[in-house]
Amino acid sequence: MKNVLIVDDEERMVELISLYLKPNGYTIYEAYTGIEALHRLTEHKIDLVLLDIMMPDMDGFATCEEIRNQSEVPIIMLTAREQNEDIVKGFKLGADDYITKPFDERVLLARMEALARRVKQVNQNQVIFKGLTWDADKHLVSYYSVPIPMTPIEFKLLGLFLKNPEKVFSREHLIQLIWGFESNTEGRTIDSHIRNLREKCRHADFQITNHLITIWGVGYKWKNESP
Repeated sequence: MKNVLIVDDEERMVELISLYLKPNGYTIYEAYTGIEALHRLTEHKIDLVLLDIMMPDMDGFATCEEIRNQSEVPIIMLTAREQNEDIVKGFKLGADDYITKPFDERVLLARMEALARRVKQVNQNQVIFKGLTWDADKHLVSYYSVPIPMTPIEFKLLGLFLKNPEKVFSREHLIQLIWGFESNTEGRTIDSHIRNLREKCRHADFQITNHLITIWGVGYKWKNESP
């Protein structure tokens, strides 16, 4: 959880939080309005959103709701407001945590690390990527809640790629991981399953060809960023 989007209309607050986080290895993306935040989420792979509530035009509550309509990215709301009804409203709209200003930088970092641990535990069995959900517990793949039927092999392949972005898998390695070391499965079989997986995702309107990439002469990899 190293790519953090800070959303606050106060430039000084954005700079201050950046100063806290950058020495701890975080990559910072900035947005000063709710609309700008939504654009940043489509442009970059964001692992965590720090979202201020008191913003003009589109406030933090509306921004949180819109983010949740398109992403499951973790959200920590930052605000000077401590009313219980605001805290409850934030959680109901999809926020994962809530911290009031002014705050100690150590508390913010601890909250972020705790949230990262919870997300990592969930992500072992579920991956959500740009509306595409892979759920091991339910053995289900869906795109914006519409199920995509898949064979067990296709399901395993998709989960493997989603959990290992940018990692190049040779056909031989995929055969070992999916069928086992003793398998007599040939590389052409992998190509056939990949072709079917792509076709099913395209049929569901998920642009998988932007992400499941062929590495010619080697195998395949998953790219989170679109070309």
